[in-house]
Amino acid sequence: MTFSTLSFIFLYLPVSLLVYHLIPAEKSIWRKVALLIFSVLFYVWGDAPNVLVLVISVLFNYISGQQIRMLSADGRDGFRRKATVIVAVVVDVAVLGIFKYSRLALPVGMSFYTFSALSYVFDIYYGRVEDDGNVLNEMLYILFFPKLISGPIMQYKDFREQLVQKTVKNRYFTSGMHLFIIGLFKKVLIADNLSTAFHQISSLSQMAGLTAWLGMIFYSLELYFDFSGYSDMAIGLAEMFGFRIEKNFNYPYLSDGVTDFWRRWHISLGAWFRDYVYIPMGGNRCSREKQFRNLAVVWILTGLWHGNTLNFLFWGIYHGFFVILEKFAIGQKRLSIPKWLRILLTDLIAFVGWIFFFTPSIGGAFHYLGQMFGADGLGFANGASAYYLTSNLVVLILAVICSGPLLTRLHDTLVYRGRKNMIYLSAAVHVVLLIFCVANMVGATYSTFLYFRF
Repeated sequence: MTFSTLSFIFLYLPVSLLVYHLIPAEKSIWRKVALLIFSVLFYVWGDAPNVLVLVISVLFNYISGQQIRMLSADGRDGFRRKATVIVAVVVDVAVLGIFKYSRLALPVGMSFYTFSALSYVFDIYYGRVEDDGNVLNEMLYILFFPKLISGPIMQYKDFREQLVQKTVKNRYFTSGMHLFIIGLFKKVLIADNLSTAFHQISSLSQMAGLTAWLGMIFYSLELYFDFSGYSDMAIGLAEMFGFRIEKNFNYPYLSDGVTDFWRRWHISLGAWFRDYVYIPMGGNRCSREKQFRNLAVVWILTGLWHGNTLNFLFWGIYHGFFVILEKFAIGQKRLSIPKWLRILLTDLIAFVGWIFFFTPSIGGAFHYLGQMFGADGLGFANGASAYYLTSNLVVLILAVICSGPLLTRLHDTLVYRGRKNMIYLSAAVHVVLLIFCVANMVGATYSTFLYFRF
């Protein structure tokens, strides 16, 4: 089950919300139990054969975390604590690697819930939380259905602060509905239409240069609206249940450097690698050579986390190269370049990188790059190029506009700083968006989220 299906929107979501909010806020334990049950049902509905793998992962990491906690309480902070965390990491990574790099079907969301489970273990090991051994809190942290399948990868210390509260914040409900509808709009009305255009182009055996460029642009925008749309829906759902999750995207295609891009794209994954890999290895507080090593390790791991082919490893090294180049060679010199040009160059680097996502091999990626420069001998543009551009011009313009904060700022200015009756106009706009999304879902072929494959 995914968020952008009719069964979720009109069956699972209203039932789960109704049951959850009918339980008095003071009965926080029963609310957690209800939410845990609905989260397990959500996973079973989507990937029943692998629910046992998920449950074993949750229990194994709970036991590991509690072993570390008890050793810390006894004052034994040395070898046994470190050995326990090493065993947990090795087992978690090994299981993920077996599924990811073998012919076994990867359980839905495994890359994400494994990192959540490791966050639980790490936060107890580093003393970032005062864990009380509550198994319900740990299970709900990992299994919380809005973030279970594709994140955001919220860290345990941040989620636990909300879990231990006596009540949740029902005032988040309205903003949660807003985010969910905006995310649905991004996915159904923008990403899915861009997906159709991209797949039409990618099915061509030969293409003119402009057609290949359009394919790259369509995919890059599709990936952003697909994944950020999912993240918005996940964050919105969490808020409907009274929990806050930080934003996972911050207009990454307005970044003026590759480092800036990765502070804006999949923010929760970057924070995970920063806090649990980069900083423990020394971060910036070490020699230049070790900083270089730390960044290289992070980007190799980032590539491996995303996929099981050499394309993803190359993609990680590719981005790591530009991050290291910016940090150690270019530095503040890049500020001498006009900002609009820095943004354009950053987007070009990011968009070219996505080619290694949608092509089946490194050779295929370089072949596609060649097609962008006329390798097929069809020139820069032809009738097909004009067709794909004109037939998708509306969604392309809409995607470009929605890649920035213009519409969000306009909405917030009118609703929160304008006349009071503007809130009714905002509500009407959201209803219309929802109707358009549902109409598109009824008439369209089911399209899953791109990041489910990771």
